[in-house]
Amino acid sequence: MSDGSLVARLAQGVAGLPADQWDALSGGGNPFMTHAFLSALEDSGSVGEGTGWLPTPLVLEDAGRLVAALPAYLKSHSQGEYVFDHAWADAWHRAGGHYYPKLQVAAPFTPASGPRVLTREPALAPHLLRFAERFAEANALSSIHATFLEPDQVPLFEAAGWLVRRDIQFHWENRGYASFDDFLGDLASRKRRAIRKERLAAQDGVVIRRLSGAEILAEHWDAFWEFYQDTGSRKWGRPYLTRSAFDLFGERMGDRIVLVMAFDGTRPVAGALNFVGEDALYGRYWGCLEERRFLHFELCYYQAIDEAIERKLSRVEAGAQGQHKIARGYVPVQTTSAHWIADPGFRAAVADFLDREREGVSVDAEWLAARTPFRKA
Repeated sequence: MSDGSLVARLAQGVAGLPADQWDALSGGGNPFMTHAFLSALEDSGSVGEGTGWLPTPLVLEDAGRLVAALPAYLKSHSQGEYVFDHAWADAWHRAGGHYYPKLQVAAPFTPASGPRVLTREPALAPHLLRFAERFAEANALSSIHATFLEPDQVPLFEAAGWLVRRDIQFHWENRGYASFDDFLGDLASRKRRAIRKERLAAQDGVVIRRLSGAEILAEHWDAFWEFYQDTGSRKWGRPYLTRSAFDLFGERMGDRIVLVMAFDGTRPVAGALNFVGEDALYGRYWGCLEERRFLHFELCYYQAIDEAIERKLSRVEAGAQGQHKIARGYVPVQTTSAHWIADPGFRAAVADFLDREREGVSVDAEWLAARTPFRKA
């Protein structure tokens, strides 16, 4: 392949691209970069016209075949990103600029790290990022934001001169545990007793089931939709996903879903939705119809640990924020995003802010790491 044979173009969405070619580029290990997940968001209307997330994948082709891609979206707001740049937008607007639209390279509504430069040819990464920059310049976009980068891909963005930002999440790490009790054995005795008490209290009066693939019926999605709407309306004002998105997830990638449901008799009262990756379980959504003590921790954190141990996965990523996860055996992990800023003066101001922010994040990570519930050597 020579550079002269490459064609760079803007696609109208992931759904219209060949699924086998897209998945060959993404590697398939991260569920949120698969054609099934991204096309389900488009086909369900969760992204697209009127949502503020306009699918704008940038692709490189050789003889009509995909060889590299960026999962990108034109954004008219900063909702659903989990890497907050509202202060940047406000500052730019006060200076008389237009922050929106901007370009977001991400899995929508998903604070899970993964590949963002999709290619089997590492030498194509600089071409793809430069294409994104030229697209932004030609369309007077203020910025490009690649969020929740897979650690191995951070150097690609640094080499391109993008600004790096850090944040903290909490992940559970599998140290070769054979059972949940095996995991508890690594904790200080007081923390171990506390978790056992929480699990007993959470399971009192309910039956908990973990469903996957064909086990997930329409009635389960109907119940989970109610849970999701309740959580979404309280957290975001309105849910990001449409009802049909869940049906499409089940149809297209049901074997990569673990739906944890709590039943009071035959009545579902709470649920948590997880996606299964090559080496990780990703907790995404939770909701309930009534508050029950510790049920959130049981469905979202402890059941996820049980599932990861059974599947021999190396970690559970339980989503953004939440220092309360530390007491449940989840440890602080730094996440990374990369940012291209068009205006030189604004870029310099953001770079200065990020230098100071990274120092603070590093200090916070050390402070949090010292407070995990594990026995001290």
